[in-house]
Amino acid sequence: MADARTETTTRVAFITGGAVGFGRAFATALAADGVAVVLADVDFEAAEATAKELAATGARALAVRCDVADEHAVDAAVATAIETFGGVDILINNAGKHLLKYNQPFTVLERSEVRALFDVNVIGVVNCSVACRESMAARGGGSIVNISSMAGHLASSPYGVSKLAVRGLTVAFATEFAPDKIRVNAISPGLMATENAMAELPAEMVTSMINERQLIHRQGTMDDIVNAMLFLCSAQSSFITGETLRVTGGIPLYL
Repeated sequence: MADARTETTTRVAFITGGAVGFGRAFATALAADGVAVVLADVDFEAAEATAKELAATGARALAVRCDVADEHAVDAAVATAIETFGGVDILINNAGKHLLKYNQPFTVLERSEVRALFDVNVIGVVNCSVACRESMAARGGGSIVNISSMAGHLASSPYGVSKLAVRGLTVAFATEFAPDKIRVNAISPGLMATENAMAELPAEMVTSMINERQLIHRQGTMDDIVNAMLFLCSAQSSFITGETLRVTGGIPLYL
């Protein structure tokens, strides 16, 4: 899965929210491809457990404690990754707040919660992208993949607006980082069969979305998003930057 540049050393991926869920799945897939993975998470114990499981398979994996909303914590985590593995080639901005409470109207959600949401979902992407740029540039380029959401195409709630901002940052950083041969893209997942989503959403809502709103009438899976991530980190997407790939089964679909 080597990118466009020639790499003689192991590629390194810095994955935020890497302990569980999509982050864990991303780390597992990249590690299977020979990439050294750094699992950055506020839940260090969970990240460490995942790193140990990956290491048991022969992968190079490191857990680091990291609150993406804290730029100093991010800088320290990235410095540890560089010290351990030599640099960063891939950044997956996956960490985010996504509970149903963030889909409430702005007039209902407490202002402190709105601020916390944007600190993680938006400022977190800024902090991590800026922190990784220098190392990526020094290694000849790299790939950043931001995790947005289909809610970011509707932007009718604080959560949706935060994910719309992620799409905007994708374009901004693709433009700013282009001279360093760093590509920046995003993925907008739809309704996926993750533990969190299935625990939060009523079964009848899930069934209705799959059968009445999606064009592809099956549940989205973790692999659907992992495959998109692998593509955007590979040489197969070397002419793609600043784009958001919707992986939603056809919802929402419009020109």
